[in-house]
Amino acid sequence: MTTRTFAAVLHKEEDMYVAECPEVGTVSQGHTVEEAIANLKEATELYLEEFPQTKIGKPILTTFEVVGNA
Repeated sequence: MTTRTFAAVLHKEEDMYVAECPEVGTVSQGHTVEEAIANLKEATELYLEEFPQTKIGKPILTTFEVVGNA
């Protein structure tokens, strides 16, 4: 078995943390950051068992600004 490293992007929605893996497109959630990442790991492992991918690129992470009323 091969170990791969993926990115996890998290944000908080009300009382839950939402975690997303941008390379694969899997999403999960949890009451804590650790729980959200653990659930994302499980979801990603199950997804890759069903839909193996031989080549997964690294995401490009950047920022941008939006002007609006606060």
